[in-house]
Amino acid sequence: MAFSFLSKGSPKKDHVVAIDLGTRVTKAVCVQRKGDGFSLNDFVLKDAPVYDRTLSAEKLADHLKMIMEDMGGGKTKQVTLVIGPGDSVLRPAEIPNAPLSQLLPLLKVNSKKFLQQELKDHLFDCHFHNVPEAGEAAGGNLPALVGGAEREHVENLKSAARQAGLTVDVVTTSLVQPANAFEQAMPEVFEKEVVALVDFGYKHSFISIMMLGELSLSRVVGFGAAKLTTGIAESLGVSQAEAEGIKVGMPQEVEETIQPLLTPLGRELRASIDFFEHQQDKTVSQVFFSGGSSISDHIVQALQSELMVPCKSWNPAGAYTIDVAPQRMGEIEQVAPQLTVAVGAAAMSF
Repeated sequence: MAFSFLSKGSPKKDHVVAIDLGTRVTKAVCVQRKGDGFSLNDFVLKDAPVYDRTLSAEKLADHLKMIMEDMGGGKTKQVTLVIGPGDSVLRPAEIPNAPLSQLLPLLKVNSKKFLQQELKDHLFDCHFHNVPEAGEAAGGNLPALVGGAEREHVENLKSAARQAGLTVDVVTTSLVQPANAFEQAMPEVFEKEVVALVDFGYKHSFISIMMLGELSLSRVVGFGAAKLTTGIAESLGVSQAEAEGIKVGMPQEVEETIQPLLTPLGRELRASIDFFEHQQDKTVSQVFFSGGSSISDHIVQALQSELMVPCKSWNPAGAYTIDVAPQRMGEIEQVAPQLTVAVGAAAMSF
């Protein structure tokens, strides 16, 4: 499920470096094609230089240089950059059955008509739920998902990459990447079940509901790890740093503090599931959590009690051969849920 606001249409690649420009932490992976499969050769998690405003091209260039240096220079200078919910949109729409070369300019000048929102000077991409058969005549409207990002923001990313000595191969949105990673990691569940994927971010979380291999609902929720950390700090009278450690380690004695903090998120996610189930007359069988906060079993279980659906975290690189240094094998097992968006972006870039 590729959503590219910039794509050079590169030929078949052997290596992909995908960089998830998270608000608080940047996550990057290097993935290599190996026969019919793939291997994860390296990964990096690095704090963003700032997380209360958009980075300038110069600061982002320095940050990208450090990411690539931490990867040993990488096997390629081409990168896939992923932007988050604050910098991209994803909307269901009924759009004309027409070639993309005709459709994308149409969306640009008629965004309010098709997306119920005026999105000026945006770049768009779309994914049809039912791909027209070869030779099928154009005409009429088809259900689709339309993604968009501001042209100025994409140009800023390209400029930063050039200053870092890199070439941007793809710019895409994080909002579809858990689905891309999930398709590779759990193909049977992806194709045959109705499940929800929830990714914890720093400022936002988002839920994607997959129905038999299609992304049927995507919604951004204004609750992220920052609110949870702040809530723990205020409730227990500790510093933000101490609250962050408590959130990950989650001593049993603070579980009662966590539950009410997670209730607003649980209600928002439950409302999204209820809406989907009412519209589609299908039941969500499982919820899969990713992102930094999903590392805590206590958080996942607290949300399960709100959602009343089986919940678990998952490994986005479960279908990959892990080819990292032996001393990092334990680390990859711990941080894998945080790499979900980057792994999904790598999957769509091959």
